[in-house]
Amino acid sequence: MEILLIIVSAIFVNNIVLSQFLGICPFLGVSNKLSTATGMSAAVCFVITLATLVTYLLNKYLLVPFNLTFLQTISFILVIAALVQTVEIVLKKMSPSLYQALGIFLPLITTNCTVLGVSIVVVTKEFAFGGAAHMLNLGEALVYAFATSLGYGLAMVIFSGIREHLALNNVPKPFKGIPIALITAGILAMAFMGFSGIA
Repeated sequence: MEILLIIVSAIFVNNIVLSQFLGICPFLGVSNKLSTATGMSAAVCFVITLATLVTYLLNKYLLVPFNLTFLQTISFILVIAALVQTVEIVLKKMSPSLYQALGIFLPLITTNCTVLGVSIVVVTKEFAFGGAAHMLNLGEALVYAFATSLGYGLAMVIFSGIREHLALNNVPKPFKGIPIALITAGILAMAFMGFSGIA
């Protein structure tokens, strides 16, 4: 039951983009077309889950035992950057087709604050389930990371679909481009607020 609560909460209730406002730059910048939004979502899903695994283990077995938790943010940034570069090199050698499919999205993820945000939330925030608050174990952390990235992807795909339709409509000149995108994102965030109270 706790796993289901984590999944529903991460995807709908506490959506990383629409509730916590992390990853807004790629959310607005890469969502012009559905194909680019889908590619970015897949790459973010892969990297967030992998980065959460590595940063969780780094925090648990290196930073906490040696009382170096003050280095969490900087060490997580370095780990994420190194991880993205390593994944890019490995994919280029092992699976050129997947590397071509991800294309420009993999390097863009290095600067996506969503990855860092999820890694920090997993190791610092206490989650309350059944009235008792506790830190996530590794399995729950990976489920939370994967569900959060699915929520990110869901928001990106919905938003890009709306933006494709907006491009075909006659939008008043002052609202064209980013202004109508921000208004649409605000309305989408309000729609996602309807899920609050579910989990």
